[in-house]
Amino acid sequence: MPLARSSQPKKKRLLAQSARCAVLVSALALAACGSSSVTSTYGGPAASVVGESERLSRSELQRALHTWEERYERNPESKPTALNFASTLRAAGRYDQAVAILRRAVLTHDNDREVLAAYARALTAAGRFEEALQVISRAHSDARPDWRLLSAQGTILDQMGRHADARQAYSEALQIVPDEPTVLSNLGMSYVLAGDLPEAERTLRLAVESGRSVDPRVRGNLALVVGLQGRFDEAMQIARQDLSPGAAEANIAYLRQMLSENDRWGQIAQSDQ
Repeated sequence: MPLARSSQPKKKRLLAQSARCAVLVSALALAACGSSSVTSTYGGPAASVVGESERLSRSELQRALHTWEERYERNPESKPTALNFASTLRAAGRYDQAVAILRRAVLTHDNDREVLAAYARALTAAGRFEEALQVISRAHSDARPDWRLLSAQGTILDQMGRHADARQAYSEALQIVPDEPTVLSNLGMSYVLAGDLPEAERTLRLAVESGRSVDPRVRGNLALVVGLQGRFDEAMQIARQDLSPGAAEANIAYLRQMLSENDRWGQIAQSDQ
């Protein structure tokens, strides 16, 4: 009995490690395909990119950077310009510059919730989690709760490893917008990062089957979780709903290779014994 009890924490640690590796690998795979994401919205997920508004190729991203930089230089006090320029900088991996742009925007547009939320996301992307939480707290009001801010708060807490606190934030968001797919997707990925893949799958299926318009990346998260459990054919079927057969096959093959090389599932089986 003591051995059985001690194996559970080890199993969860291995699952969480596999999940984090897979999330990172999936991000690298997207980069290898030459696409990046740009957004001017807020409240994205911990490990996914739900809520982002458009995908750009590398060449398109460079053109977008040039365009928004020129517009920003002409009118740095424009809120839409600052948000889009910072979003494009984040997509290009220039996190510190995005933070600087949004810090100035916060000074210009004091107490603007959208600007504050974008600033929090930029701080999160730069790894400055405590600062991001402080900004979210400043933007959020108990009298005027914003589910997007609560969802964003959850993603920050997840990245800090505070999964129970993150789920509380998602729960509060879902009280405002029951069955909202983006919040459910974030909650599902929270379970992934904690190593609870069955609960992650259940939650992500609720998101996909919510009856609302679902961002393709929500199904992508579901495909990832199904693949992490070794059900590659099923993961492929899910991925093909939004990707070309070739792209879906490449993503699942990449995930299969990563899991095989790290022999995560062999370690999990041993821990069960």
